[in-house]
Amino acid sequence: ARVITRVEAESEEGRELVRALYSRTEAAHTVGITGSAGSGKSTLTGGLAKELRARGKTVGIIAVDPSSPFTKGAILGDRIR
Repeated sequence: ARVITRVEAESEEGRELVRALYSRTEAAHTVGITGSAGSGKSTLTGGLAKELRARGKTVGIIAVDPSSPFTKGAILGDRIR
């Protein structure tokens, strides 16, 4: 969470962290999934993660609800699939 905060703030420390992490990710991809409540985002994300893991890939998921009046855009915890 602290790393994401520093990156979002576009600080020099955040830029250094991105450079350090990027050099370790090789051919990583970033995918964004959006949609209204109940549209199947979690189902799609879970299916994609399952398929990629079956292919021997490493998967990391960061879920954010920017419209939440409760979290005000905080990262969401999600159950392990």
